Amino acid sequence: MNKDFIKLDQFLKWQGIVQTGGEAKIRIKEGEVIVNGEIETRRGKKLRTGDRVSIGGNSYDVQLD
Repeated sequence: MNKDFIKLDQFLKWQGIVQTGGEAKIRIKEGEVIVNGEIETRRGKKLRTGDRVSIGGNSYDVQLD
């Protein structure tokens, strides 16, 4: 992936954390996703390399390059 950013819902699908975009939307909307220590409810939130996403007790580092 050679981008400056990836949207939060796309990241969850790309990493296999969720199976569908619909599942990503629901989990984000319900406040289950934490980005850099804060609850994130915007599925279009732009993630960049170095960001950290936490969901369901697991953490994932964003690495886009």
